[in-house]
Amino acid sequence: MSEDKLILVVDDDPDLVEAVSMKLEAKSYKVAKAYDGVEAMDKIKEAKPDVVILDVMMPRKNGWEVCEDIKNDNALKDIAVVLLTAVADSVKTTSYTHHDGKTTLADDYIPKPIDLDELMEIVNDHCS
Repeated sequence: MSEDKLILVVDDDPDLVEAVSMKLEAKSYKVAKAYDGVEAMDKIKEAKPDVVILDVMMPRKNGWEVCEDIKNDNALKDIAVVLLTAVADSVKTTSYTHHDGKTTLADDYIPKPIDLDELMEIVNDHCS
């Protein structure tokens, strides 16, 4: 069942993108990759993935902005968005707030550092 599902992994950390991608591919998911929010939106519009695993703090366009763009676009709004966030640990040192996270339109979130097994469960839930 997972072999026909496309997951887009978006993070500005190439090592994290590779680790998540390898885990997804081991579970027979198709994987696309992007390294910032602008590249992510291009790939989302082009490929319409089933799930987007989306980092919050990224250059050019942050994860909350990408999530909002997806959920406010009738052609894309059914794509499941899972936010990856380390923000909870660094709220005092960033412009991001807990309020942003609580008002987001994301379908799910997982804190960094990522528990890959937990992430796979979340992806499976959104693909079933």
